Amino acid sequence: MRKRGLLVLSLVIVMGVLLLFSGWGCGPTTADVTYITLAAGSPGGAYFPLGAGIAKVITDKVDGIWAQSETTGASVENCRLVAAGESEMGMAMANIAYSAYSGTGAFEEDGALPIRSLFSMYPAPQHLITLETSDIKSLDDLVGKKVSIDAAGSGCAVTSEVILRAAGIWDEVETYHYSQEEAAEALKDGTIDALFYNIATPAAAVTSIEAVRPIRFISLGDDLISAINAEYPYLTRGVISAGTYTYAKEDVTVINIGNLIVVNEAMDDNMAYNLLEAIFDEGSLAELVGIHPAAGAINLTDSRVVGIPLHPGAERFFADN
Repeated sequence: MRKRGLLVLSLVIVMGVLLLFSGWGCGPTTADVTYITLAAGSPGGAYFPLGAGIAKVITDKVDGIWAQSETTGASVENCRLVAAGESEMGMAMANIAYSAYSGTGAFEEDGALPIRSLFSMYPAPQHLITLETSDIKSLDDLVGKKVSIDAAGSGCAVTSEVILRAAGIWDEVETYHYSQEEAAEALKDGTIDALFYNIATPAAAVTSIEAVRPIRFISLGDDLISAINAEYPYLTRGVISAGTYTYAKEDVTVINIGNLIVVNEAMDDNMAYNLLEAIFDEGSLAELVGIHPAAGAINLTDSRVVGIPLHPGAERFFADN
């Protein structure tokens, strides 16, 4: 019996050590602390480091809140986690958030989910790129050309199709579903004539092309963008500023897809307000930019522009600031 008691004691000690070093024992121990989670993404994308950074600044600056970022499958999964109350916050592309909110697309079987937007983190502009030696100088010049619209089922591919259909040339373009890396190589060797990317700037995928071949960025017309936005409110007008890339000699007018933080519509208004107050603190924003440059797009003007309704606590925060 004594040996058995010692074994149990040893197991308790080992479990305590494991809990301590697994991160469970690193948080506050007071009973009045509220623990919340932020469903982010997997390593390699912007969601992963930004999720950890946002969780940290919330924990640092909101009394009584301990936030932790979670590794997930990103947008679709995150919307479902937030709607189910399994995560308090989630990162999602605006088009996915809109589908979740409206119960369309990937969420037809779920029905409309009870999510709202806390704020827009950063836009991902829809790049349209060709070689500088090409005769493609406008969207209409893609007629009869070979164009990569990105991997099948990707947000970029869906948006590319929306753009080409809105321009009335979808059936006149030879489209390919290449990954970003495949498209870059295909453009460089002339296998395709142009490509679409939806990616935060400055994008390594783009700089890798222009390091080898001079390129041209194609602007979209304001009338076309307005028509697209009227049908798809999560697709907004954006600009790739001159100087962002070596061959971006002037501003490029593009379609933007926002990347949002979504919360459950039932979140307490004051909690939503306090979370935003912590994130938009000047020191917090500087810290987040140091983690990932995409956070430089977080500001009081652009971050209130979202494709789904803002949470009431967020509406009050932006009205006050």
